Amino acid sequence: MSAVVIVLEIVIILACLLVGAHKGGIALGLISGIGLVVLVFGFRLEPGEPPVSVILTILAVIGCAATLQQSGGLDVMMQFAEKLLRRHPEQVTLLGPLVTWTLTVLCGTGHVVYTMLPIIADISIKKDIRPERPMAASSVAAQMGVTASPVSVATVSVVSILADNTGVGWSVPQILMVSVPASLSGVLLAALWSMRRGKDLDKDEEFQARLADPEFRANVYSGSETLIGKVFPREAYRATAIFLGAIAVVVVLGAIEKLRPLFPTGDAGELEPLSMNLVIQMVMLAAGALILLTCRVDAGRIASTAVFKSGATAMFSIFGVAWMTETVVSAHLDSLESGLAGMLADHVWAYAIVLFIIGKLVNSQAAGLLIVAPMALQLGVDPVVVVGFIGASYGYFILPTYPSDLAAIGFDPTGTTRIGKYIVNHSFLVPGLIGVATSCLVGTALARLLLG
Repeated sequence: MSAVVIVLEIVIILACLLVGAHKGGIALGLISGIGLVVLVFGFRLEPGEPPVSVILTILAVIGCAATLQQSGGLDVMMQFAEKLLRRHPEQVTLLGPLVTWTLTVLCGTGHVVYTMLPIIADISIKKDIRPERPMAASSVAAQMGVTASPVSVATVSVVSILADNTGVGWSVPQILMVSVPASLSGVLLAALWSMRRGKDLDKDEEFQARLADPEFRANVYSGSETLIGKVFPREAYRATAIFLGAIAVVVVLGAIEKLRPLFPTGDAGELEPLSMNLVIQMVMLAAGALILLTCRVDAGRIASTAVFKSGATAMFSIFGVAWMTETVVSAHLDSLESGLAGMLADHVWAYAIVLFIIGKLVNSQAAGLLIVAPMALQLGVDPVVVVGFIGASYGYFILPTYPSDLAAIGFDPTGTTRIGKYIVNHSFLVPGLIGVATSCLVGTALARLLLG
């Protein structure tokens, strides 16, 4: 009977994930509320702990990043990136993904990619390079940069999950020593594969035939999208410097534990350094405040920026989904341990596959990690495995429904970046699979070498 109950509860979770993901936006968090009510009032499960610390970290990071965007500092970073791409247009398939990956690493969110996509498309068309090559790889790379960012929720979540469930005190820089080269290797291999993908525009018979339509030709070769020549006020550059300085501070404080103040914890009163979750929250809030006070930012418009809206949506989704999942896992931990511990210990790839699938269902790497990693650790999965497979949390490219993928399709006027007849045969599938598989292989090797 217990097994039947657990299956029913898991079905409720999956139903909430599927309906919420289908509705989009903050629906994932809202629908999870229905699941929580059913589990608590219907199945009489004790509510789990909501991920308050992670949510507060998201709030601090998106607040700072949104303030940066409102100040014009994000456009400054985009302009530097565009200059690099236009200086070497023939290498756009390789440099485009590297640029979008780097922007995500710096800002902690893959949603910064939208400004770069029309620029990458424009450069490709001017060089007769098939836009699908850099566009698909760049969209994938932007999302893969999430696990390589010192201020992303996914990275911070892994540190917190390890500390809370195993007592392992690996710092953010230690996690990044694994995740950065793993993620970057995946991006590079996906980009190199993309360089030989399909035909160049001047040799593509289908594209050349479509150019016979004057309206299609005008759409393809219309005015260029560019930030080159745009003049930004000094405050925008100052905001960029403050933001990058804040990231550097986070990395340094994570690497040098002695710089963090000590406070008593637990009943024994042992002194432990300030947690990195709190460090990131404080530094990001302070950096956002400095940008607000010194860079002529309209505070009333910060909440209307694209960065704030996308971050708030992610935060709300994580709140509902992680709380609902934690409720079931906590209630049946003993049963799950006896049934799954052996399998996960003998087949570590099962963890990566589950993480990959859940990452797709919730359309969030941080949410996927918050759902799967604590459960796996409690079931006896080695923390080294959890860090090595961090790249498996990016599974939402499997179906082309994520905003950055849809944006890439929309910004490619040639139509080469597309969704295929069978839906799953879309432009992002192979680059995504190459990137994630490479990231997992490299990450696992590095984790065993550096952390094992």
